[in-house]
Amino acid sequence: MASQLQLVTFQLGEEIYGIDILDVKEIVRVQAVRPIPNAPGYVEGIFNLRSEIIPVINLHKRFGIPLLAGQDEDSALLSGFIIIDVDGMKLGVIIDRVSRVVTIEHAEIQPPPQMLTGIGAEYIQGVVRQGEQYLILLNIRSLFNPKELQKLAEFKR
Repeated sequence: MASQLQLVTFQLGEEIYGIDILDVKEIVRVQAVRPIPNAPGYVEGIFNLRSEIIPVINLHKRFGIPLLAGQDEDSALLSGFIIIDVDGMKLGVIIDRVSRVVTIEHAEIQPPPQMLTGIGAEYIQGVVRQGEQYLILLNIRSLFNPKELQKLAEFKR
């Protein structure tokens, strides 16, 4: 197993999150999202990306994270969707701001401190301390249970 991990990092609310770069297909600017009737509250809707229908997930709603206060025009330009691949299904995840790609050592990953368990410890792979802040590693495979993935797949039809 490699000793290093490359992460795409992004901001959601006040926190910085990271997803394994191998799970990220691309990052796209905010698109027009069509709402889906009777979808779970955290599903914003669907959008068309080069003739592929992609369900859009709002992690603010999923985790109960408040929106970043005072989004200015520059911030809005940095917001968008990260297209991730969860078990062969592409999903768009709304982010407040793309940060950068970082390389971390596996040894730097620590279990999440108690204060971060608010979003649900089952979604967190671990944390990496970066100065005064924590980089929260999301485990995208645990974000959705198989039933939810099946329901999301139905929206693509």
